[in-house]
Amino acid sequence: MSSLNNFLYLQAGLGVLANMFLFFFYTSIILGHRPKPMDLISCQLTLIHIMMVLTGGNIWLTDVFASLNIKNDFKCKTTFYINRVMRGLSICTTCLLSVFQAVTISPSTSLLAKFKHKLKKYMINALVSIWSFNLSFSSRWIFYAGGFTNMSETSQMRVTKSCALFPMNYITRGLILTVTTSRDVLLVGVMLTTSTYMVIILFRHQRQCKHLHSISHLRVSPEKRATQTILFLVVLFVVMYWVDFIISCTSVFLWMYDPVILTVQKIVMNTYPTITPLVQISSDKRIIDVMKNLRSKCMRFF
Repeated sequence: MSSLNNFLYLQAGLGVLANMFLFFFYTSIILGHRPKPMDLISCQLTLIHIMMVLTGGNIWLTDVFASLNIKNDFKCKTTFYINRVMRGLSICTTCLLSVFQAVTISPSTSLLAKFKHKLKKYMINALVSIWSFNLSFSSRWIFYAGGFTNMSETSQMRVTKSCALFPMNYITRGLILTVTTSRDVLLVGVMLTTSTYMVIILFRHQRQCKHLHSISHLRVSPEKRATQTILFLVVLFVVMYWVDFIISCTSVFLWMYDPVILTVQKIVMNTYPTITPLVQISSDKRIIDVMKNLRSKCMRFF
């Protein structure tokens, strides 16, 4: 159990540092130049991932709240609410990222081509709508989460050392599960559909290039590199999200959380926010150029 906790803290630290680096990088681009819609989405996604890791299992917020002498009940409600909002924003933003990339690389003769300019025009509206929906949809956790009050209280489901979920009737629990599952199935379905579409386009493009050039002279275009990155992130997200979702639903229906299973769930939940920035850093040519320039300057200095 201690080894799992140590790995969780190591994973969380790496995830926060990598996402903070990306957040400052995309923020500097947005403030300094004319930002691309992809930069706006990526910047929001890094901010979401920072908050997800910080609120996942009260990793660091516990110490912050304790130093401010804030009541445990308020701490638990706030942490649960922020974490659930960020999880909803993560799946919505990843879906938006997948749709935007599919529209971006679509041929001019396809039906999606006419949405290219419209998608860029309404990008801000889409991001605001996503935030508004998830802020309101996750408000239920304000009522069903709070501080753990009594060790012998069987009606509460303890999920951390000091936080617990309060009981809800089967109708409410079933309704929330139905709405949440419907939302997730819809968004994951859209992601899988757009991913399949992008794979088909990449396959056709690769086949056309083989007819025009020898394989040894083929170069990976920025669009293709970005598409491959997003495809990997979508597949990773779908796998990790549904593993986390299955564990959560099973625990809620059985009304029981095992400490080991809970720690494993936290690791699964933090896998996507930790790997995503590392993949983006290694695949974004602008970041690679910045790192090369910093490396050359450091070598000159020393």
